[in-house]
Amino acid sequence: MYNKRAGSVENKSVDPALIKNGEKHMDSVYNKKMLFVYNPKAGKAQIKNKLLDILNIFAAAGYEMTVCPTQKRGDAIQIVQSRKKGYDLVVCSGGDGTLDEVVTGMMKSRFRTPIGYIPAGSTNDFGGSLSLPKNMQKAAKIIVDGCNFACDVGAFNKDVFVYIAAFGLFTEVSYETDQEVKNVLGHMAYLLEGVKSLSNIRSYPMKITYDDQVIEDDFIFGMITNSSSVGGFKRITGKNVELNDGVFEVTLIKRPKNPMELNNVMVSLLNRDIDSDAMYCFKTAALTLESEEEVAWTRDGEYGGVHQKVEIRNLCKEINIRVAE
Repeated sequence: MYNKRAGSVENKSVDPALIKNGEKHMDSVYNKKMLFVYNPKAGKAQIKNKLLDILNIFAAAGYEMTVCPTQKRGDAIQIVQSRKKGYDLVVCSGGDGTLDEVVTGMMKSRFRTPIGYIPAGSTNDFGGSLSLPKNMQKAAKIIVDGCNFACDVGAFNKDVFVYIAAFGLFTEVSYETDQEVKNVLGHMAYLLEGVKSLSNIRSYPMKITYDDQVIEDDFIFGMITNSSSVGGFKRITGKNVELNDGVFEVTLIKRPKNPMELNNVMVSLLNRDIDSDAMYCFKTAALTLESEEEVAWTRDGEYGGVHQKVEIRNLCKEINIRVAE
């Protein structure tokens, strides 16, 4: 205890009962533990103005928080993978790429903790599929007041993805577009950057095996999804999409013969008016894609490496995500 008159510290012991009572008070206020990981640069960096309100919502619900802002790509994976088992909830805020890292870290840790998600990215496709609000405080309230939803996850060779694995046309745009451009233009950034590459469309001869079927064709684009929207476009993945049914929605677009045919295919895709002569669309729990050359992939909007063979499996109801009751 500091003595003002003497200007020194007195050698007095604190009553142990006071310490014990203080600990009991803390236990009664904060009876749950939360790991909160957020990307301060996601979207328009709006979380900087909302962070205190969000933390206050969690504190009022009885959570003692460990708060970790990410500094670079891959941070969220390491943070979640190395977490202790004592956390009741792992919450992340950022874009779908941040959620992807959190889920990847969860899978690598070999034990599961429910995940709360506050969407704060440019498009937030998966947040929309979960009917999570864009208002960050409302999303935080859903985390503390909502319920767990058992959601499918995709296995991509030795990696994972939450809602999409894709190759070909437009896919390289998602990870090559600068974050600042994404912040200003949102999902339009993907289209504007993609238009620049239309004059040099690449195609990929592939062999696709699923269930008892084998497809061999030349493709300009392919996506394996578990989401009701991609790039901000709803219904582009198909109708009656369920996030916990154990199957993916697969879309493969054949190489068009001319620019007019490409335009018709893109219109059909956006309207989900399937042209069976121009594309393959089906549902499956697992598939293998093989090509003679290496093909660049994207997973949840981030670079997924180059591969000649990709094996994808649906991990049915693998993680729990908080949603509104």
